[in-house]
Amino acid sequence: MFKILKYSFFDLVRSRWTYIYCAFYFLFTLSLLWLSNDLSKVTISLMNVILVLVPLIATMFGIMYYYNSREFTELLLAQPIKRTSIFIGQYFGVALSLSGSLLVGVGVPFLLYGIFGSGQIWNFLTLLMVGVFLSFIFSAIAFFIALKNENRIKGFGLGILVWLFLAVIYDGIFLLLLAVFSDYPIEGFAMGASMFNPIDLSRILILLKLDISALMGYTGAVFQKFLGTSMGMVASITILFAWVALPVWRIKRVALRKDF
Repeated sequence: MFKILKYSFFDLVRSRWTYIYCAFYFLFTLSLLWLSNDLSKVTISLMNVILVLVPLIATMFGIMYYYNSREFTELLLAQPIKRTSIFIGQYFGVALSLSGSLLVGVGVPFLLYGIFGSGQIWNFLTLLMVGVFLSFIFSAIAFFIALKNENRIKGFGLGILVWLFLAVIYDGIFLLLLAVFSDYPIEGFAMGASMFNPIDLSRILILLKLDISALMGYTGAVFQKFLGTSMGMVASITILFAWVALPVWRIKRVALRKDF
């Protein structure tokens, strides 16, 4: 598995799309730091971009890599190699290459700015952690979708639909329900519903770390009461790990049963 992971990682690192992805974050972060000296504002601007762009790119990149490497995968399947080792190795190669591009593209400008000498270091590290988690989560979802669907158009369509639902539609439904049932005690519902969306959970973690949860009103106070504690932070990170583990487990199940 580690040999396949290594091959997939370096194959993607040499891809021009990886350089473009990294260069975009580098130039965008550098521009924000040049325009504003307030690191909190820069972090919020990056958050808005990362929470939308990272899941989309991870989903599209993961599906595209699976379909484009289909012939090579079939060659590996003819060898005495475990199926799970092949697909899990490829998945980690994709997720690590995307995470590396994000860390370099966002991290280097902050390092040049002297982030370790400022008081915003933990906000910066939370932003990077969230970006890496989203890269791993949506890469896993992408591989699962591609494995389940032989048709490329259907695979890409489902991938875009999943991203659109979690990034846009879910928030609309969530806010609508909060408005309709605002007269009822729905704190538990709001907390639970946020846990079922990794993008929402990541956004809340960053906002709480920036200490601007007051902008979220009463719901923000509820999140601050639970997620603002050490136990709440551990629980949130555990849920993000679960969001990674569940699609990976499904990839293993599908890979073992799929007839290639």
